[in-house]
Amino acid sequence: MEPIVRLAKKEDMPQVLQLINELAIFEKEPDAVEVTVAELEREGFGEQPLFTCFVAEVNAQIVGMALVYFRFSTWKGRTVHLEDLIVTEQYRGKGIGTLLYDRVIGYAKEQGVRRAEWIVLNWNKGAIGMYEKSGAVFHKDWWLVEMGEDRLKTYQNEGV
Repeated sequence: MEPIVRLAKKEDMPQVLQLINELAIFEKEPDAVEVTVAELEREGFGEQPLFTCFVAEVNAQIVGMALVYFRFSTWKGRTVHLEDLIVTEQYRGKGIGTLLYDRVIGYAKEQGVRRAEWIVLNWNKGAIGMYEKSGAVFHKDWWLVEMGEDRLKTYQNEGV
């Protein structure tokens, strides 16, 4: 059966979380996932959803997902940020990642944003190849910077 990509539903979140965990393992961060199904359901399907999620299905089984949300750029205005795109291992190399990616780019166009953006690990050659082929631009002079929950608390307590 051909894969289909559709908008995720609240009841898909347990499978989406499984894919998020699989992605964390692939990205060599197996213990990094703290989000729960309840959080995904609340934050994605409440009165003011914080994200939009697309899932890929084969034979009514969810085998991939892409999660996006809006950001605001002081240069470009509203943008779409692709947080995660994952296809379960046994279905990789079958064009499902490209279908999800195409849906994300289509969504960005539908929303009228001036930019879609995301980050990719520099060793993820499969994803890099797909993005390069699509014409995406890589900004190698920008660094991803983050501050985790523990450091946020410490920083605030230091009175800085």
